[in-house]
Amino acid sequence: MRLVLGSASPRRLDLLAQFGITPDAIRPADIDETPHKGELPRPYCVRMAFEKLQAVPGEADELVLCADTTVALGRRILGKPRDAGEAAEYLLKLGGRRHNVISAVALRSGARIWQRVVVTAVKMKRLSDDELNAYLQSGEWRGKAGGYAIQGRAGAFIPWISGSFTGVVGLPLHETAQLLAAAGYRA
Repeated sequence: MRLVLGSASPRRLDLLAQFGITPDAIRPADIDETPHKGELPRPYCVRMAFEKLQAVPGEADELVLCADTTVALGRRILGKPRDAGEAAEYLLKLGGRRHNVISAVALRSGARIWQRVVVTAVKMKRLSDDELNAYLQSGEWRGKAGGYAIQGRAGAFIPWISGSFTGVVGLPLHETAQLLAAAGYRA
């Protein structure tokens, strides 16, 4: 059974490698990730993972794995910032508060689909002007939901999480392993 990763994320590739999995193919999904008007974070994240799964082609002998990670501040979705100004806005909003990081994983084999959703609570400290400016200059915020990468420099800003660290990075490994096992995949 071949495994196809429907993502261009190097973080997801690295996370799979942590438990000895190298996908046989990488086919990133090209979808519109714009939230619908009034869409809540959890349903949005589940929809994104499912739409990615539908957009990635797969053969009969292939498992297709897709995921989405969304940062939610209450009912607000904090996606990937367009620029440093929006990244600063997100980081200032998150500072001193708890927020949720939602990771949805979807796996397909033929017509069969497995899905899981993991919600992790995260607290970010308030950033000083120097910390904020240095982080923005690092460029690490680019392409990251909520404008930060917990596995990078922003890890120093996170005093507390409750849930899946790998889910915050972009692919909850425990749940992904369960889905792969349910589909009969052996690394």
